[in-house]
Amino acid sequence: MTIKILVVDDHDLVRMGITRMLDDDPTIEVIAEADDGDSAVQLARSLRPDVVLLDVNMPNIGGVEATRRIKQIDDGIKVLAVSSLSAQPYPSMLLKAGVNGYITKGTPLDEMIRAIKKVHTGKKYFSHDIAEQLAEAMLGEQPESPFDALSEREKQVAMMVVNCQSAQEIADQLFVSVKTVNTYRYRIFEKLGVDSDVKLTHLAMRHGLVLAN
Repeated sequence: MTIKILVVDDHDLVRMGITRMLDDDPTIEVIAEADDGDSAVQLARSLRPDVVLLDVNMPNIGGVEATRRIKQIDDGIKVLAVSSLSAQPYPSMLLKAGVNGYITKGTPLDEMIRAIKKVHTGKKYFSHDIAEQLAEAMLGEQPESPFDALSEREKQVAMMVVNCQSAQEIADQLFVSVKTVNTYRYRIFEKLGVDSDVKLTHLAMRHGLVLAN
């Protein structure tokens, strides 16, 4: 029996490259591709893949919210997050959202396939640097990040803001009002000691939560 995979990444070349490599394994079948979180959720609902290979840092709802919604559709669908970002709070946020594994984009193909097969059996899989981040967070050994002061929802909104989403777009994705989004934004600003989206983005860059262009 083959493992049915949904590959989700907003970069066409990355998505196509992953799909082509996975197609060489006879035990894996890529049944669909998606380029954003919304499409991933819709395809997960209609196709019920065994494993969703999900980019973390995407337009619109992003990996955290997409994971949460996919697991609400069917907790039996396994979600394996893939990202260039390994710094907190992403690993902890995704773990709380229900992710089954988390690997970095530099992961070799054989390890990616091993991770897919492991999460398919119901086990967890985290690449070495992600596992270290989670262990340090659990043991309280990580250097403090100002983002640790935010609630899970505030962290989610903050990540959407630094990914250049407008208040209206965030409101649409989270099914809340623009007023509620702005309340979150100002609460985030207050807790982090910033007063603009630009300063929030620079702070996120300094703490490895977003990649500089």
